[in-house]
Amino acid sequence: MRSRLPILRSVLPINPNQVPSEIVAGLTLAAIAIPEVMGYTKISGTPVITGLYTMLVPTALFAVFGSSRHLVVGADSATAAILAAALAGIAPVRSDQYLALSAVLAIMAGGFVMLARIVRLGFMADFLSRTVLIGFLTGVGIQVALGQLAGMLGLEGGGHGTLNELLNVAHQIDHLNVHGLTIALGSIVLIVAAKKISRKIPGELIAIIGAIAIIWATGTRESLPVVGQVPSGLPHFGLPKVALTWNLAEQLAPTALAMSVVILAQSAATSSAYAARYRDTFSENSDLVGLAMANFGAGLSSTFVVNGSPTKTQMVDSAGGRTQLSLLVTTTVVLLVLLFLTAPLSYLPEAVLSAVVFLIGIDLIDLRAMREVFIERRNEFWVALTTVVTVVFLGVEQGILLAIALSLVDHTRHGYAPKNVVLVPSEGGSWRTYPWTVKAQALPGLVIYRFTHSMYYANSPKLVSEITDIVDTADPPLRWLCLDASAVDDIDFTAAGHIRSLFSTLNAKGVRMVVAQLLEDVRVTSRYELERLFGKEAFYATLDDVVVDYKRRIA
Repeated sequence: MRSRLPILRSVLPINPNQVPSEIVAGLTLAAIAIPEVMGYTKISGTPVITGLYTMLVPTALFAVFGSSRHLVVGADSATAAILAAALAGIAPVRSDQYLALSAVLAIMAGGFVMLARIVRLGFMADFLSRTVLIGFLTGVGIQVALGQLAGMLGLEGGGHGTLNELLNVAHQIDHLNVHGLTIALGSIVLIVAAKKISRKIPGELIAIIGAIAIIWATGTRESLPVVGQVPSGLPHFGLPKVALTWNLAEQLAPTALAMSVVILAQSAATSSAYAARYRDTFSENSDLVGLAMANFGAGLSSTFVVNGSPTKTQMVDSAGGRTQLSLLVTTTVVLLVLLFLTAPLSYLPEAVLSAVVFLIGIDLIDLRAMREVFIERRNEFWVALTTVVTVVFLGVEQGILLAIALSLVDHTRHGYAPKNVVLVPSEGGSWRTYPWTVKAQALPGLVIYRFTHSMYYANSPKLVSEITDIVDTADPPLRWLCLDASAVDDIDFTAAGHIRSLFSTLNAKGVRMVVAQLLEDVRVTSRYELERLFGKEAFYATLDDVVVDYKRRIA
């Protein structure tokens, strides 16, 4: 039986036959994800150990409180990049204050996600359209990849923003570290070759272990930058040690909100895709609770914001994992690494981590999807490209805010300018649609006009102008104008006022206005005295009823 408890729904019931596959999937994810989450600290600007922390408490909390049996929660490049962009001018990178503020942002992002659950705003994730999400992630990928050039070249780097980072690399190129570049290029070749052979081969882990072994065996630790001492044991649990003032909270809130939107959009899309693939049920509201708890756990365990990861989810799925039990296996492996295996990490070259993150950035650059958008929806391509440019040259936070705004504008544009039609009966009793500009009459003196969107203050003037144009240019002159409201699921106060005014205008011109196929709930909830004005006899259940009554009345 499936658990009736509000927890562990992503794990229970456990199929004993599936347990071996879950263990293998968990071990596979650990082998691939541990190097990746360590690499994400290069993006977030936090100590390397915090990457491992993201796969400990946060991952376990989502497994307990979430409902998706597939979604993998952990460090993510997009939210890590937003974090780094926000804190760059507030605290020194990798300092205690920086780390404390990272934890505060995780808690605040979790708070926004929980608020979305409480007020049932999970649907807002749908407003970040796939087009701008492609552009946003592609921009993040370009920024992340370019940001690792200094590390792979063994340079100090520095600078805020992509252009400044590239300029600093150009100025420091005379100090190129050949050892760092060689080991970075070797790591890239190894990782790419491993993926070509099989996605299940942990190329990143092999590269990291190999690099550590080479540095340890050759004693070349001093010849290139390395990670250095990594603390072992469990993370510090407790509230972040920072004096949180109202001004600081106001400064951090927009970043936390931007993070929460990315968390909502990316996690919901991934959960729903895998639930549909395996016909599993999942609760978006429970997942919001799980994601909020995961980020609370991140903030209280000295690490940074976590998110649902499509790539890690695919890793587990490909390895045979079908429940969060595989994530609990991964968490156990991470715990063992924290307790017993952090010492070798001190030999890890920074250039190798930069190479790992560079490839993560390259994977985010989705040129194929950008090309598909360009071919299918040229106007949406320019929206996606604008998002890419904004992320790369202005910043990730600005890019996500622009992405949200562009998504809403795109949604509003479709509703603001619906493609309305006129209907004409055809042989066999069906109806043919034509653009309203054709002004075709269903019968001499009768036009049936369908408005193809809900009516609200912004698009109702379009309704008035189009119907007025149809009436004024009709040949023969109209007797009836039928408004087909079958696609109208709401009428706001302003739109109802425009309809009343239009009724009066047409009535003065000797044209009777009737309404067909008005949804019952709209009729009940949006009365606005329309029935009193039109008369109950002006409302028809079907278009055929309109035609029959029109013929009867003009006969």
